[in-house]
Amino acid sequence: MEPPPICSIDSLCSNQISSLLSPPSSLLLDQYYHTLLSSTHSSAINVQQDPNFGKGVYAAMPFNEGDLVLNDRIFVGVQHCQNKIDCFVCSFCFRFIGSIELQIGRMLYLQEVNASENHGCNEMEMDSSDEEESSQQCGSGSSSKTKIPLPEGVVESLMNGQLILPYSKEFPLPSPVPCHGGCGEVYYCSASCAEADWESSHSLLCTGERSDPARREALLKFVKHANETNDIFLLAAKAISTTILRYRKLKANNFDEQVKRDKSYDSNNHNFSLLLEAWRPISMGYKRRWWDCVALPEDIDSSDEASFRMQIKELAFKSLQLLKTAIFDKECEPLFSLEIYGHIIGMFELNNLDLVVASPVEDYFLYIDDLTDPNKEEAEKITQPILDALGEDYSICCQGTAFFALQSCMNHSCCPNAKAFKRDEDRDGQATIIALRSISKGEEITISYVDEDLPYDERQASLADYGFRCRCPKCIEEEP
Repeated sequence: MEPPPICSIDSLCSNQISSLLSPPSSLLLDQYYHTLLSSTHSSAINVQQDPNFGKGVYAAMPFNEGDLVLNDRIFVGVQHCQNKIDCFVCSFCFRFIGSIELQIGRMLYLQEVNASENHGCNEMEMDSSDEEESSQQCGSGSSSKTKIPLPEGVVESLMNGQLILPYSKEFPLPSPVPCHGGCGEVYYCSASCAEADWESSHSLLCTGERSDPARREALLKFVKHANETNDIFLLAAKAISTTILRYRKLKANNFDEQVKRDKSYDSNNHNFSLLLEAWRPISMGYKRRWWDCVALPEDIDSSDEASFRMQIKELAFKSLQLLKTAIFDKECEPLFSLEIYGHIIGMFELNNLDLVVASPVEDYFLYIDDLTDPNKEEAEKITQPILDALGEDYSICCQGTAFFALQSCMNHSCCPNAKAFKRDEDRDGQATIIALRSISKGEEITISYVDEDLPYDERQASLADYGFRCRCPKCIEEEP
């Protein structure tokens, strides 16, 4: 077996790393979630700490079946690499942008380019569920249904706005706003989203020509590695970038002339206290090291588990070194330790939620199908050839992975009283939690981490990755 990867920062910053990974006190936890709920105007729920089961979300008012329990904003999120071929969305809120014509034309053009270049996603070191997800992502640009090519020039006319589809104005989309750094990789639905993303993380992760050439090259290598292995590394990079930028903002706001003149001022301790404050949103999440919590694939024998987990650790180490080369900040050095990186990835692995946003292109074709003649017949003279060219891909939604600060506090039950469910009006990447039945004031709000219709043994096996054995009423009743 290869020797374990060695990260010098782990030993140099061991005390700071230990402080960063220490569980927050009950007081800090209460203060953080009170502030978070106040900022989101969510008075219907609260977060409480249980000495036995950790954090949980509780109803501050009664809910009826079908009621909206929570709209939770994304803390960090990424769109799957191959899904970018089929869906053109805001890189901050993940709302579809452009126009119906641009969405369709871009999808057809990029699918053709992707097919010719044959550069699919090569997911590595994943469990069976990851492999299934990867096959969905990488297969998103090609369906089993035979597609009929469009005449030459139609795709270009769709993309440049020369061809306007019938009734497409019934589905208006925000105009794309380019990245401040000119990277040409990300676009937004509004100037406010562009500014928010720039200030929160993208200013460190932008690969635009205006950025330092060495940093840009390193970032491109990091992104390529993440796309070829596991895009959860992109989430981790966003989390670290967000923490660095929060730290810099806190430091700028705190370092005034009075502090400079204070002879007792200790810059190192003061700076680390600011880093702890910047880290606070991540400190609230339940964390285990990624290489410890990732599920052992079914095709790997238990005798090879140690070797498998070492490979996972080496994969994380390589990703970290690429990221460190790109965005290292000496004052935030502990964030670039392998221990911290592993815990961040592990937190996202255990607490992430699928990011899904329904496609307006599917809604558009359904709208055409619901028209009555002669309007339907006239419209389909134009739309049917396009639908034939798209095949089954017309219905692909935006797909990605995200971390949500409040949703991640919700505990599991195999008989949950709530679930993540997107309504017709939910057109961005927020997590939407809906009540499955009546919920009383003071009752804990639970969701299912797994398919609750699975047999008892399969549910328990799936939940083992989360580090607990479910003792919900359903499991107690079905336990052999």
